[in-house]
Amino acid sequence: MSKRSPWWLPDFITRHVLFAMVFAGLCGIGFMVFLIEFDHHTSTEAFCTTCHSMELAAVPYRESAHYMPTSGVRASCGDCHVSPGVFAATWDHFIGSKDLFHQLFGADYDDPVINALHLPDAAFSAREWFRERDSATCRRCHEQDAIVGKRADTLAIHREDAKGKTCIDCHINLVHRQVPARETFKREAWNRMVEQEFGLATGSAEHLLAE
Repeated sequence: MSKRSPWWLPDFITRHVLFAMVFAGLCGIGFMVFLIEFDHHTSTEAFCTTCHSMELAAVPYRESAHYMPTSGVRASCGDCHVSPGVFAATWDHFIGSKDLFHQLFGADYDDPVINALHLPDAAFSAREWFRERDSATCRRCHEQDAIVGKRADTLAIHREDAKGKTCIDCHINLVHRQVPARETFKREAWNRMVEQEFGLATGSAEHLLAE
């Protein structure tokens, strides 16, 4: 038989039930703290670049204004590529595990040549991710109606001409290696450029992509 409840609790809440409620509450708090710390750790540059393929992506990032801004406010990997909010961030990390699967069982993305050949597909996918979320991670730091810029018409452009658009529609190639817009991208031209950059024979890019 359950022990009687303390006088200040309803009869149906026994001491065992009270203990279970407190324990569940503490577990819930612990789980939330774990998620917050997990999301924070896995959003850092140090964590992301543990994969050599991500280190290749980080090289141009470290030369960009997002890494070396005049304001001193540095945007790290998670600031741009992980949604705001602990649950949305956790979901992004979960979905992002597919990239780890491809890293382990797909093409050799650690090879700079393979990495460069597959880069356009990764760029197009990332840009679509931003569009689907209305560039929420950009807006976490940038207020569109307050972007003054260095040109006299910058504020007007962001207030008027940018209506109905999201940040990524205009701002691409800000951080990583430049990739043309999907509408103007030419695979053959990109392959020839990569071959020339790495001193490969003409046509070898197609063979590497087919492997």
